[in-house]
Amino acid sequence: MERDYVGKATGPVYRVAFRRRRKNLTNYAKRLGLVKGGLPRMVARKSTTGMLVQVFEFTPKGDKVLSSVHSSALRKYGWAPRCNAPTAYLTGLLAGRIAAKAGAKEFNFDAGMQTPSKGSIIFAALRGAIDSGLKTNYTEEMIGEDRVRGEIIAAYAKKLRAEDEGKYKRLFSSYLKENFAPENIAEAFKAAKEKIAKA
Repeated sequence: MERDYVGKATGPVYRVAFRRRRKNLTNYAKRLGLVKGGLPRMVARKSTTGMLVQVFEFTPKGDKVLSSVHSSALRKYGWAPRCNAPTAYLTGLLAGRIAAKAGAKEFNFDAGMQTPSKGSIIFAALRGAIDSGLKTNYTEEMIGEDRVRGEIIAAYAKKLRAEDEGKYKRLFSSYLKENFAPENIAEAFKAAKEKIAKA
């Protein structure tokens, strides 16, 4: 449900907040701080089905898009995208490579209205962008390597298939429809990463 700010006019100095702020979509104070940093902004947004990673460069006429990658673009690299850490990493890696070719060398990370909590998959996208050759401030402790490579998903899939194949088929049905074995996700991740690195 869309959250909206509720307020009543209190006098002649009352100001209505910008629409995107009222709808809790944009923190303009935070965005201004990022723009003042003078570096391109990397924006990572997750949905229920995947990831979107974009790199913007501020210009007086408006933001210039250096790269924009949705996780659905990973299919041509042999990856079945979902809203998980491996997908976020690969999306960030691809977006970072495209931005680097457009001239970007460093960036500031823009988490938007998302809470940047430890373990969040937006940090997997950040790691992917760094591994593409771009630089930024980052603490590797924000997300584990085993999550990024999909090893946790693979281990759970293997265990579930051995214990309850019916439940395995239900939980991973979308993967299986694409002939993508979730227990082999770590190997598929490595292969997709190599393909993106050569692109």
